[in-house]
Amino acid sequence: MSGKMSNTATSRLKQDYIRLKKDPVPYVVAEPLPNNILEWHYVVDGPENTPYEGGMYHGKLVFPREFPFKPPSIYMLTPNGRFKTNTRLCLSISDFHPDTWNPAWSVSTILTGLLSFMLEKSPTFGSIETSDFERRQLAYHSIGFNLKDSQFCEQFPDLVDVSLRL
Repeated sequence: MSGKMSNTATSRLKQDYIRLKKDPVPYVVAEPLPNNILEWHYVVDGPENTPYEGGMYHGKLVFPREFPFKPPSIYMLTPNGRFKTNTRLCLSISDFHPDTWNPAWSVSTILTGLLSFMLEKSPTFGSIETSDFERRQLAYHSIGFNLKDSQFCEQFPDLVDVSLRL
């Protein structure tokens, strides 16, 4: 049974990847690990007119073998002032809430939800309270932080090139 489940997850994630490349999510790029399609890394480009503007926020999605029937874990790795780093985030689209998960949701849906949750202020497990000033400071330092992360550099060589030119 588990082989069938992970095949379902693999084929669904491959479809989601193709769809994401054709129709990207604004402000977000995502790539699965080359050797493990169940782990995706994403980067949120801080939207204009927000305290995150100019920031680059690296995180990961860890999909269960039962995907799309069970939701992924969502992590933020770059300090950002909204979410704790290296902590499973409690969002309606994450594995904290299997009851609100919808198997029709795609990787694009998850990334869109993550971005909108990042831009709002409601507290949840894994979120932190900081001032907009602190968030702007973290945005400024985010690129330098990411460039020290080998996973970020391997997964997103194009963003590394852009960052080094800034």
